Amino acid sequence: MAERKASVERNTLETQVKVSINLDGTGKARFDIGVPFLEHMLDQIARHGLIDLDIECKGDLHIDDHHTVEDVGITVGQAFARAIGDKKGIVRYGHSYVPLDEALSRVVIDFSGRPGLTMNVPYTRATVGGFDVDLFQEFFQGFVNHALVSLHIDNLRGSNTHHQIETVFKAFGRALRMAVELDPRMAGQMPSTKGCL
Repeated sequence: MAERKASVERNTLETQVKVSINLDGTGKARFDIGVPFLEHMLDQIARHGLIDLDIECKGDLHIDDHHTVEDVGITVGQAFARAIGDKKGIVRYGHSYVPLDEALSRVVIDFSGRPGLTMNVPYTRATVGGFDVDLFQEFFQGFVNHALVSLHIDNLRGSNTHHQIETVFKAFGRALRMAVELDPRMAGQMPSTKGCL
């Protein structure tokens, strides 16, 4: 089996981002981003997706977190697209429900080759630890635009905003793990009647 790894750098006047990823990892993670709550959520992707993630970002945090969060999403999406390759033999679809105390979220993903995001998360607060929770929409939009996936995110219930977001990221990690898994019954075939994704 070819290694499903990738390293991507993305440099703009606003951010300099480096992402290394291993889709067949063990959940190891290292982050140097400067946005602690984002790093905590990215750790959920690695741990629950069994994906190794190494992310560095030097961003214009003196302005706000927006460019950093969005550009990390873009670069992680680019790394996924490169690491997954031609998609032959993958399960393609992934889904997960994850609870955390009173909160419950569902995430469904399709490595379809077409970007699309539907996100319904009725946050109960605007910030968590000083982090603007609306920025997670920017993270996921950047990811889907560059990983070329269809992604549906629904927080079904929850009153604690931290719990709402954490269930989303844990479910996202689990859904990714399912979708990128190699299906032995596919035997290297393309998981589409079109013949390509």
